Amino acid sequence: MSSTTVKPSSPTTRPAASPKAERSLSAALPDATVIKWLRDMVLIREFENRTAQAYQQAKIGGFCHLYTGQEAAAVGTIGAVEHDDPVILAYRDHGHALARGMDPGVCMAEMFGKITGCAKGKGGSMHMFDKPNWLFGGHGIVGAQTPLGAGLAFASKYEVEVLKRSVDGGPPKKKVTLCYLGDGALNQGALHEAMNLAGLYGLPVIYIVENNGYSMGTSIERGTTMAHDLIKKADAYGMEGRVIDGFDVLSLYDHFKPLVDLCREKQVPAFVDLKTYRYLGHSMSDPQKYRTKEEVEQYKAKDSIDALAAHLMNVRKKKDGSPCLTEAEFLEMQKDVKEVVRRAIDFAEQSPAPDPEAELYSDVLVNPQPGMSPIREYHQGAKNPLL
Repeated sequence: MSSTTVKPSSPTTRPAASPKAERSLSAALPDATVIKWLRDMVLIREFENRTAQAYQQAKIGGFCHLYTGQEAAAVGTIGAVEHDDPVILAYRDHGHALARGMDPGVCMAEMFGKITGCAKGKGGSMHMFDKPNWLFGGHGIVGAQTPLGAGLAFASKYEVEVLKRSVDGGPPKKKVTLCYLGDGALNQGALHEAMNLAGLYGLPVIYIVENNGYSMGTSIERGTTMAHDLIKKADAYGMEGRVIDGFDVLSLYDHFKPLVDLCREKQVPAFVDLKTYRYLGHSMSDPQKYRTKEEVEQYKAKDSIDALAAHLMNVRKKKDGSPCLTEAEFLEMQKDVKEVVRRAIDFAEQSPAPDPEAELYSDVLVNPQPGMSPIREYHQGAKNPLL
């Protein structure tokens, strides 16, 4: 590492989460829920491992940003909201898509550029979209999702306060929008405009900064003011701010769930500095010369998957006093997940590519005006039956 590079805070010196939360929230969850969280994290890890292999084999093209190491961040936050709460993402989005319930085959097919992908192969790695699961896309422009997150929150609040009904005609429901961003987006003007409006109008959106310490290859301390106290940015816009440990999924849930409940009930925004770390480069083309192997290993030593597995096998007990999860069950879980991802790879490889004649001009615009294209009329494409 060069002498001018500033390291992110070490795992032992990262700010602690709010002391007000208690472990009782996660302790009160059904065992099956926590075991599913472990499975989801294992699924994301294995999915990303196979994604890296497929990328190196040139089966996946374009930019590809892996979520390895950050699994607890997506699983813990998404586990604290309801299924119809909107979620919108940046471009490191495979993990969130899987945690939200996207079919692994559909997710992998999208990266392979196949018609069976969630965006029919037109979006690729950075644009996972799953409307049935209220996942409103990954976004490739840094910070582009942040005003859209405010818009989703505005729409849900408008249903409650103005329309007095949901868009489908049912009763209105208080919702909370999760808007994820990397620490590099903290310096984008769009975020500050969105946070200003969210604070001004009281929009129920939580801006979750997945703070892995680096904006691409630049340490956060070198590019962002008040990097040691990001909550000051929440204070500026009159919204709740929290610093939360994103390495321990149970602690994350214990501190994040009360914030979700607060934003839902009062219909107000919030900002979370979620401490995490990626084990791999910013993208598949990143040589990672800005950090040392020793630093990466330091974070791997507190791996979120290992920590939760150890907790379920050694600490958390069933009512009869037996371990919540045995070693044999954990090994079987890993075996099952590997098979799920293998089938996802097979599905992606065997799926056809989009037909240019049918798909090149479809799904580009909504309600297009006749004659807008000098070459071909835009049209509504066929829907993916898997979604």
